[in-house]
Amino acid sequence: MSSAPWYQWDGQSLVLNLHIQPRATKNEIVGPHGERLKIRLTAPPVDGKANSCLLEFLADYCGVARSAVTLLAGTTGRAKRVAIDRPKRLPTGVESANTRK
Repeated sequence: MSSAPWYQWDGQSLVLNLHIQPRATKNEIVGPHGERLKIRLTAPPVDGKANSCLLEFLADYCGVARSAVTLLAGTTGRAKRVAIDRPKRLPTGVESANTRK
């Protein structure tokens, strides 16, 4: 069981429940936002630009290839669910898959 409601492990994949704020001044992880992790993105929410920006940002942040990050749900809304396969770096507050109970 995770210590924060916005993430869980599915094997070696980290699954994040996110709240996205598009058209921000920079790409950044803000922190918990209710039961989601808030992320600000510079991209506008049109033509899939924010989704692409999110997946690229998370891949870079977690030190994995873009192909290791998958949008599971939330294609058109601010609430999204993303899976990251074998992340090398974790967002603050996430326990490693190797240390969880």
